[in-house]
Amino acid sequence: MGLFDRLKRGLEKTRQILRTDIRDLFRSGEILDERLLRDFEGRLIRTDMGVTATTQIINRLRNDHGGRTVDVDAIWKTVHDELVDLLKGKNDVRWDLANPLSPLAKAGSGPTVILVAGVNGVGKTTSIAKLANLLQKGGQSVVLAAGDTFRAAAVEQLTMWSQRLGCTIVRKESNSDPAAVAWDGVHKALELGADYLIVDTAGRLQNQKNLMDELGKIRRVMQKVIPDAPHESLLVLDATTGHNGLSQARSFSAATGCTGLVLAKLDGTARGGIVVAIRQEMGIPVKYIGVGEQIDDLELFDPNGFVEALFSRPSA
Repeated sequence: MGLFDRLKRGLEKTRQILRTDIRDLFRSGEILDERLLRDFEGRLIRTDMGVTATTQIINRLRNDHGGRTVDVDAIWKTVHDELVDLLKGKNDVRWDLANPLSPLAKAGSGPTVILVAGVNGVGKTTSIAKLANLLQKGGQSVVLAAGDTFRAAAVEQLTMWSQRLGCTIVRKESNSDPAAVAWDGVHKALELGADYLIVDTAGRLQNQKNLMDELGKIRRVMQKVIPDAPHESLLVLDATTGHNGLSQARSFSAATGCTGLVLAKLDGTARGGIVVAIRQEMGIPVKYIGVGEQIDDLELFDPNGFVEALFSRPSA
């Protein structure tokens, strides 16, 4: 299955709300009036795209096409271009779509440290495994650090993934200091000459200040060994949570210096528009999206591909 088809599959529930193709929403020969615009606006809102982004798209349609006979191709181009601009942002470095690892920062020398955070149940551990798999497929060696020490199941799950992937894992007994795991992880990555260290952290709610402070401690401990660590701070969000993800993103961004987002469970939601809302309102790039449950179901986020898949016709 190619990338586009995987995206289409992952966005199926969201497309059902939009009734798939733009050509099914706006028909040639009709006049683009307020009734049609309100209908389309409601569909966009129901995908959790957000009022700000939706209003911007509707205003652009109203200004460029309102009161005129529908030109389906022209309307599609307007919606496509507006959404892609919203998803790209103004200051993002454009990464190489042919290289799935291009969104990730790289240390000048020694291991690149990736800190991964997110609340319980968002798919964080599985996303870490998928990312490790992506790195290994790109020829990179990986060490995992199981920093979610307060939940034994999380450590066991990450250990299981490390065994399947054949990569080294650093772990301690339950309720150990997560910062100590990160410390050992950094030393193990240096000892092995690993290319990447991925540090898991305890799933936590954004209103738990002590646990948010713990994220800061983890960063400080790692920086005693590698001064510019972590080189990447990824926040995993559950696409099915919709706009609640925005409050998570704001809080975690402040605690971790978030550099990018991994949007998990995109295949299980009718709220795929949340990608647009988070990107616009947070100014944090979406780097990867999870479009299934398999180890290979982590995709480099491509705004053009995302928009094309969102409004594509269903498979026959």
